[in-house]
Amino acid sequence: MALSLSVVLLLAIILVVLIRGGSIKAGPAVVAILFGFFLASTNIAPSVNRFLNSIAESISQINF
Repeated sequence: MALSLSVVLLLAIILVVLIRGGSIKAGPAVVAILFGFFLASTNIAPSVNRFLNSIAESISQINF
């Protein structure tokens, strides 16, 4: 749960920076948010979640 909340917060910050920097306009940002919202209610959502969890796990195992 903490990982999901962290990813959502990170993506929200990136989205705000992109909007404020002019890289993305408000309209496409709303479309991207709605796409993510509706994607979460489809059958592919568990696969996306497992993929992101495996990436996060791989990153956490890297020793610097």
